[in-house]
Amino acid sequence: MRLLLAEDEKDLSKALCAILKHNNYSVDPVYNGQDALDYGLCENYDGIILDLMMPLKNGIEVLKELREKGVSTPVLILTAKSDIEDRIVGLDAGADDYLTKPFAMGELLARIRAMTRRKAEFSPNILSIGNLSLNRETFELFTDSGSFRLGNKEFQMIEMLMNNPNRLISTEQFMERIWGYETEAEINVVWVYISYLRKKLATINADLEIKATRGVGYTLEEISK
Repeated sequence: MRLLLAEDEKDLSKALCAILKHNNYSVDPVYNGQDALDYGLCENYDGIILDLMMPLKNGIEVLKELREKGVSTPVLILTAKSDIEDRIVGLDAGADDYLTKPFAMGELLARIRAMTRRKAEFSPNILSIGNLSLNRETFELFTDSGSFRLGNKEFQMIEMLMNNPNRLISTEQFMERIWGYETEAEINVVWVYISYLRKKLATINADLEIKATRGVGYTLEEISK
């Protein structure tokens, strides 16, 4: 499972990342509210851990903007504020859970499991746009004309694109979310996988295509008629 961790205390963020990765989570750390919003809008996460007190944008501002833009990813708020009023504000803004610092790591892990389990219960197994559908359980990409069972990275890329139709996804975003910050892969690997997906979309007569903005990124758009 992939998590976004928005925590501006870098020592705490590093410790949390180490523990979460040890528990088989893939984690993208960010250190300010603007980055948290930008990454969260990509909607490629199973859960978001969001600190309230961050530079550029605070956690409540980030959460409100994510929800206003239709992002339903579960959010767990972390904060040093324990007042009931602060909890109410966070929950009313769209948070799924609330954990006050300091906290036990066991409790954090349990809350993440509960939060992501609820998402799995409500997320549809089939993601569809136009005549194209993606089965999130079997990794099958299909139309009425045919189907392909995708490899893991192909699946993650087309899922990102289908979750964000007509929205530009940069090459760097693909690299960070799918290959990870510490990858040794060359950036042109993104183009290689995009090429694979384009051929498969054409083969099954999808009414969508992946368009490139040179030097910037890719969008999934309806084919112009």
